[in-house]
Amino acid sequence: MSPQNTYPLALLLAAASVSAAVPAPRIGEAEVRESVGANPCFTISEKEERRGGAPNFKSVTVSETGKGHKPLWTMAIPAERSFPVLYSMCIPYAGRVQALPKTPAATLDAGKVYEVRIDAVERGPEAPRLYSARFCLAKQRDGAIIVHHIDAGAHEGRHLYGCIVPK
Repeated sequence: MSPQNTYPLALLLAAASVSAAVPAPRIGEAEVRESVGANPCFTISEKEERRGGAPNFKSVTVSETGKGHKPLWTMAIPAERSFPVLYSMCIPYAGRVQALPKTPAATLDAGKVYEVRIDAVERGPEAPRLYSARFCLAKQRDGAIIVHHIDAGAHEGRHLYGCIVPK
């Protein structure tokens, strides 16, 4: 290969190594809580707020896991109306804020695992643009339903992350 032909190849390889060196933004931890009527609500974790402050909310999406992440509900906010997602607040499933664009919310079933994704307005290369968590509605022995946040490191196990109560 002549020196003229190797220069573009070397330039291409150098560019590829630089782009590979830039780390992908990390995914932040969302938190799932129980709101009125055993309905889930969503926010960022307290650790995330302490670490990097409150991100501005862009959208929240709840999907069923294991089926190609089929979206069950999405709520978005126009960029000009964005507001910080504080740990002390919680965005309810099916979004009771009438002024925000949202899709109709599907019914959530007990014993299924769901994922919430909170997309944030970009705040810099180190800050997450996405916060994620898994949760389920767990039917208790007395028939009551509770919202169960699944920790990031949890293993599925026989009782599906604690989503199925042992008999």
